[in-house]
Amino acid sequence: MDDFLCGLTGDIVTPFEPIYNEARQGFNRAVQQYPLIIVYCKNKRDVSNAVIWSRKHRVPIRIRNGGHNYEGYSNGDCTLVIDTSALNSMCIDDCNNRLYVEAGVNNKQVYEFVTSKGYPFPGGTCPTVGVSGYVLGGGWGLSCRYLGLGCDNLEEIEIVDYEGTVLKANCFINPDLFWACRGAGGGNYGVVVSMCFRLPRPVNKVTLIEIDYRKVSSEEQEKFLQTWQEWLNTADERMTLISRIYNSVHDELAMLVRGIFYGEPDEAKEMLADFLELKEAVYNFEYLTFLEAVTIIGGVYPPFEKFQAVSRFAVRNLSSSEISELTGLIKERPQGSVFTGLSLYALGGRVAETGTNDTAFYYRRAKYILWLETIWEENRYARENREWIDDQFPYLESATTGSYINFPYGRLPDYRMEYYGEHADSLIKIKLKYDPKNIFSFPQGLIETKNHFSPIASDLSEKDEKELPEQSDDAIYRGFRYIS
Repeated sequence: MDDFLCGLTGDIVTPFEPIYNEARQGFNRAVQQYPLIIVYCKNKRDVSNAVIWSRKHRVPIRIRNGGHNYEGYSNGDCTLVIDTSALNSMCIDDCNNRLYVEAGVNNKQVYEFVTSKGYPFPGGTCPTVGVSGYVLGGGWGLSCRYLGLGCDNLEEIEIVDYEGTVLKANCFINPDLFWACRGAGGGNYGVVVSMCFRLPRPVNKVTLIEIDYRKVSSEEQEKFLQTWQEWLNTADERMTLISRIYNSVHDELAMLVRGIFYGEPDEAKEMLADFLELKEAVYNFEYLTFLEAVTIIGGVYPPFEKFQAVSRFAVRNLSSSEISELTGLIKERPQGSVFTGLSLYALGGRVAETGTNDTAFYYRRAKYILWLETIWEENRYARENREWIDDQFPYLESATTGSYINFPYGRLPDYRMEYYGEHADSLIKIKLKYDPKNIFSFPQGLIETKNHFSPIASDLSEKDEKELPEQSDDAIYRGFRYIS
């Protein structure tokens, strides 16, 4: 075994190690995969060595930071997982307003670091999501309408290519690669090892927005979605919201709004007056530091879940009949489901102001992202819940255009066109230039390969089951607290 591993550096985990079973797990425990080797890289050389080793031994590569790829594409059976989570140094160049991070940092780490200097950051909602994967797929977050997507704030990357060479990419050096990595870079072109961001202006405080509606009717959910569309048509770009209708074992039919406003609470309340007039809204508008706001929003995300989901872009206002159909999707949960939900992630603002061809993120003119999900706890219900998503997809597809690569769906037809739109052909050409041997591949990669294994639909051992945490009574599934 030592001879086989010769050439790999960093912390190496094989199936013979006691920590292997935990090390192989991702956020979505409905996907169970068994890599051949996991290497926790401590520096660029470790990453380069891993790429060179994989080519020598013809072992497929997967690239992992936070492990949050919902279809498990940052992992894989019989693969070499290059884990960058130990690459987590950060520094700020105050003179040039630049943030430099290594590729392993997560949202929580970046938020805590930049806010200590007074800056916000266009990161994501879940604290343990890796910033590199988040940004390379576009990067929707609760500041995006005001600060742009995560990828819109990216200035430069360092990336290890298929030969193990460290390349720099920005608007002047390898600009085509830099363009591709802002929206289509996750797992396709190489292993990103560091990133440079342009920092926004410092802020003192923001308004945290929390609105809950419990035990509502389908008709009230329809009114809620109509209110959402009307709000978004004229929304102030300083405000970004997630809205959700859902059906859970705790609340039955319910709704919520979460968001951040770069302004004061009274102004935010006025902007959302129509939401507050809906049935028995319980709300909290709180003026907090940026760190306090993102910590509250992300503070009760579970360490992992079992779920299946699909995302779509809404490029137009939906009709009343279409909205009625959407609310009907979650009215009945599939067998074993503890939560079904339809979430709406606001776009527009600075996202739409950036040109469609300025980055690889194609759906600049979309109004919002739709995300349909089901969560279950017992493994025996995995099939029913997966099939439920498959059954709902045709309706979602008929009312929408394209899917968000950071919320992947493994059974998406013509996935390259759905994720990347008219950019797909250009992205493939860039792929062939920088990775001509398709060393960096995965089941929905830019170039198909036949050496992929299908992930197992949650076949956990009894030991794994005992380690699953119980859901907190003061938390809603998908990581939002109740407002008391």
